[in-house]
Amino acid sequence: MDNLTPTQRRKTMQRVRSKDTKPEMIVRRLAHSLGFRFRLHRADLPGKPDLAFPRLRKVIFVHGCFWHSHRCKHGRRRPQSNQEYWTAKLDRNKQRDQKHRRALKRLGWSVLVVWECQLSDYDTLQSRISDFLAD
Repeated sequence: MDNLTPTQRRKTMQRVRSKDTKPEMIVRRLAHSLGFRFRLHRADLPGKPDLAFPRLRKVIFVHGCFWHSHRCKHGRRRPQSNQEYWTAKLDRNKQRDQKHRRALKRLGWSVLVVWECQLSDYDTLQSRISDFLAD
């Protein structure tokens, strides 16, 4: 059961952003500090990747665990109210993500997905991004 009124829920959901989120900003700062330059949200690429490295032909998506159904505890949690709607929506998000990754790979781009829950281990994240971009 939802503990917020419909008005409160609407205002909460309106504050959810798709660009310039805190997790995305962490990854941006990290990539920049490693000396890599990138383009943001390239509309000409499938899925509008959060960071695109055109010279390297590599992209990074920064996904929220809940919205993109990660296997961690936050991604497995589903809302208890309006379950039919949320299950369908989150499943569509997951399918769309897979479709975009396949399309990017067909175009010759390498793809890295960074999950929100992985941001807490900064050293591992740094080496993961560095290894991905250094190849």
